[in-house]
Amino acid sequence: VQLQASGGGLVQAGGSLRLSCAASGRTFTRNTMGWFRQPPGKEREFVAAISWNAYSTYYADSVKGRFTISRDNAKNTVFLQMNSLKPEDTAVYYCAGRGRPGTIPTPATPANYDYWGQGTLVTVSS
Repeated sequence: VQLQASGGGLVQAGGSLRLSCAASGRTFTRNTMGWFRQPPGKEREFVAAISWNAYSTYYADSVKGRFTISRDNAKNTVFLQMNSLKPEDTAVYYCAGRGRPGTIPTPATPANYDYWGQGTLVTVSS
């Protein structure tokens, strides 16, 4: 199973980026998917998650109103649209997939995800 994250790069503050995470080796159409990030020198933190049917989305307070998570189950892909980027958004962004289908008890808890991508670096300059 692989989760391939892409779309990171260097952007000026106020700019936008769209991250993609394509899954292969199994389908996640019935599974919650999430995005986490790890800023330089800090712990990994929750960013956003989306239920299998996209009916429910979850966001960290720090990104609410600026980031949007979405998914395309036909393509086994999840996206993270990031607008109004700030220097503090600089981090390696990881996508994650839950192994069990259905609802997730706490979307922000990394231990609730079984599969992780390799990460894509987002750098926001001031």
